[in-house]
Amino acid sequence: MTATTSLQIARAATLKPIEDVADMMGLGRHLLDPYGTGVAKIDLAAIDELADRPTAKYVVVSAVTPTPLGEGKTTTTIGLGQGLNRTGRRAVIAIRQPSLGPTLGIKGGGAGGGRSQVLPMERLNLHLTGDMHAVTAAHNQLAAMIDNAVFRATTSDLDLDPAAITWRRVLDVDDRSLRNIVLGLGGRGDGVPRQSGFDITAASEVMATLALSRSLRDLRDRLGRIVVGYTRGPRPRPVTAEDLHAAGTMTVLLRDALKPNLLQTHENTPALVHCGPFGNIATGNSSVVADLIGIHGGDFLVTEAGFGADMGAERFFNLKCRVSGLTPDAAVLVTTVRALKMHSGRHKVVAGRPLPAELLAENPDDVYAGADNLRKQIDNIELHGVTPVVAINAFGDDHASEHAAIRDIASRAGVRCAVSTHFTDGGAGAAELADAVAEAAAEPNDFGYLYSTEVDLWKKIETIATRVYGADGVDYSADATKSLQRYTRFGWGGLPICMAKTHLSLSSDPTLRGAPIGWRLPVREVRASVGAGFIYPICGQMQTMPGLGSDPAAAHIDIDEGGNTVGLF
Repeated sequence: MTATTSLQIARAATLKPIEDVADMMGLGRHLLDPYGTGVAKIDLAAIDELADRPTAKYVVVSAVTPTPLGEGKTTTTIGLGQGLNRTGRRAVIAIRQPSLGPTLGIKGGGAGGGRSQVLPMERLNLHLTGDMHAVTAAHNQLAAMIDNAVFRATTSDLDLDPAAITWRRVLDVDDRSLRNIVLGLGGRGDGVPRQSGFDITAASEVMATLALSRSLRDLRDRLGRIVVGYTRGPRPRPVTAEDLHAAGTMTVLLRDALKPNLLQTHENTPALVHCGPFGNIATGNSSVVADLIGIHGGDFLVTEAGFGADMGAERFFNLKCRVSGLTPDAAVLVTTVRALKMHSGRHKVVAGRPLPAELLAENPDDVYAGADNLRKQIDNIELHGVTPVVAINAFGDDHASEHAAIRDIASRAGVRCAVSTHFTDGGAGAAELADAVAEAAAEPNDFGYLYSTEVDLWKKIETIATRVYGADGVDYSADATKSLQRYTRFGWGGLPICMAKTHLSLSSDPTLRGAPIGWRLPVREVRASVGAGFIYPICGQMQTMPGLGSDPAAAHIDIDEGGNTVGLF
């Protein structure tokens, strides 16, 4: 029987021994810690061992502002890696690890799909090597030590204010009922009652910290700097994980999680899968250490940045590249016909529901009507001095005239464009895209950060808002202004910015399509992720704990008579 679903395609694939995949990257077997069949951890000693080898061309994959369904950045990243190998170039890919929340919720798996997926698919989507659980454990161990300090306030000299604790707990599920809770109910020995809540593990500062750490020592230092709350009194001071003597244990719990995971694609391209920070409130990129290894493992390193170029790519350039010191050579901007039609404002796409028939009908005029978003996201790549390549992620119900419209839009913007059918055809379907990316990466560029860390926090925020999002300016709430003043006083003004806003619009309003003009960015709150190393303003209403839909993916996953998983993705 012909394999039709992604799970069937994954099971029909022929995997190489993971040691052979490592050999393709020049990784000695002494650097591998096997985790069952087809998966291995890579020792961080690989960073130094590979450092003298040639540096690969560094390519980041981003996208237009997506529909709620996503536009296929992960499959494009995987397909491009396979396409580069198909065209005679050695490639390595790096992607984030899927979260169980979205996997068991409405999105499904995060391992790619069709003939452009990372394997073994079930392992990757369900636990993998336990990194997510290690982050959960480290985060919640800190939370337990915070509440223990509050409970034992009479014997502690921290004077931690229970009303000023900012550290919540995390869990790697979608569970809206845990967003806001009261802790410490019961008897006197059950703790001090206070209001708190849960976030999803991917939203944890520990996850962002893990992704941005360069070494075990760096991780230990960053964890110690995590701010969990403030002391009492008229001039409160920050209380850190180091103050609570929690950072050491957290580091031990994360020791193995800091090692990148090595897997392979459907066509045996090496795949580094590591870390999974949220894309709308955190960096939305895989780990620095994975890239420091992968950059010396082939001719190209292709990595993915979450959501649109205004989100993941902006953080990739201004946060991740600052830490890694790596310089991108090209960027891929994924678009789809359906995304540009949605940005015309004439169609509505709802996650979990079939696409409307009128959106699927041939209509290149709708593509042109939604082109402003594509043009602005091209500009957002070029703002950083990087050459973009537009990748049309083709679907079976697209029309040739609509692809021609996107090519025309890209041509008028002065950038390369390629149609890719990697989902159905694997690397062969991405050959045109691979050639276009190789040409772009061979050209000189003028990469630079959008802002200097020496300017104040207000200026950094306003630079991102006006130059990347297209806002006329920024409006700060009284609480946001107070926080920025406090963070500057604490000496955190030199940290870069990680803006938290909706991924469904260039603006802070998820209902605004295209490239909105005549609006101002409202910053209602500003938080500090001092351990991860950034300040994050919150624009609009952000959910850090998703909820399950009316028909979650988890309701369809089971095992068959042979003990095999069914219903996954």
